[in-house]
Amino acid sequence: PRSTFRHNDRVVTFLPESKTALIERRESLGVFPDLLKSADSSIARFYTAKRLGTTERGAGLDADLVVLKPKDGLRYGYRIWTEKASGLVVKLQTLDSDGSVLEQAAFSELQLDAPVQMAKLTHMMGQTQGYKVQTEELQKTTPQAEGWEMKDPVAGFEPMSCHLRPPARAAAAAAPEGTARGTVQWVFSDGLATVSLFVEPFDPARHTQEATGQMGATRMMTRRISDKGGSWWLTAVGEVPQRTLAAFAQGLGRSR
Repeated sequence: PRSTFRHNDRVVTFLPESKTALIERRESLGVFPDLLKSADSSIARFYTAKRLGTTERGAGLDADLVVLKPKDGLRYGYRIWTEKASGLVVKLQTLDSDGSVLEQAAFSELQLDAPVQMAKLTHMMGQTQGYKVQTEELQKTTPQAEGWEMKDPVAGFEPMSCHLRPPARAAAAAAPEGTARGTVQWVFSDGLATVSLFVEPFDPARHTQEATGQMGATRMMTRRISDKGGSWWLTAVGEVPQRTLAAFAQGLGRSR
């Protein structure tokens, strides 16, 4: 169980079982339920859309149902329910190549146009007494500043953001002087799917074996990257087929 409050890019998540409050900054990347709001997305070029013509019910509201099918093997398909009046996505299914459901997100209860008292919400976001507060520290940066580039871009996926996550204190203390920059997180999206690349200095004590994994529609892979300048550890995560993560890993390279 958890309670999440968001005001602009500030997000506070309360975890009552562990008595932890996580405070972080998040840029909106068009994920559920803000799907389909990116004006510069590649949806039309890489997906075909079919409206099924019947009105379904989502969270007790009248909703239109649309199926999006990918034009290539680099992305999944989607079944999307949008509320008729506002266009808000109220239910989303991620589909495998054979049409089976990999993952589903939906509102079980939703009240639109509810009166919102900002002062009350702001007060609730600040009620961290009795909770261990964890703050996620992210530094906005660019791939070029960190020495990375996509030498071979993956079709349809555009860069959305790039941040630097500071290293843990123990890792920073053990790292050679001048190398403890932390982990670079570079995010890409095609308007529906999102891929995150996490790159950090290679640590033989922690990075022992390259691996792949899957949970629902989310896939993961790790890989060591080496050149004459040193070695790094890549973790790629995204709601895409495994071949797409492999393409990102193949296309990533040092720019200096």
